Amino acid sequence: MQIAILPAPTPAFEDLVNTHTDFCDGTAPAESCHRLPVSRLFTPDITVWVAHEGDALTGMGALKVLSPTEGEVKSMHTRAAQRGKGTARAILRTIIDAARAKGLTRLSLETGTNPLFGPAVALYRAAGFSDCPPFGDYVLDPHSLFLTLELTTAEAPA
Repeated sequence: MQIAILPAPTPAFEDLVNTHTDFCDGTAPAESCHRLPVSRLFTPDITVWVAHEGDALTGMGALKVLSPTEGEVKSMHTRAAQRGKGTARAILRTIIDAARAKGLTRLSLETGTNPLFGPAVALYRAAGFSDCPPFGDYVLDPHSLFLTLELTTAEAPA
């Protein structure tokens, strides 16, 4: 598996974002879905990584810098056929390492409460993320779970 920064959208990436959008939109009402469209992922405050196996794009994730000390994990998604093979873990490790390299001391995320998000929540908890209140522009929502990781004391996931 290869993980690399994606500097601009590609057709394969757009297809994966559409798959992610369909997945998220099927789990909660529209006002509770916080996934980003392709056009909002390629901005100066966001870095996008993709995983490839050969020519196949298998997963994605992004780091949004919220402030000089805080970042947010965005748009984590692994193709269904790749789940359970370490793709998401490798992307998350890359994001955590990049956040540390930028000098961020806190990394947070919002994910869904639908049972379909259970494997993602387990991945984040295994990486050291713990529950937190809404951050940034988020508000309490029964369809959202907020997690955070203190980067100054946490180890990168294995």
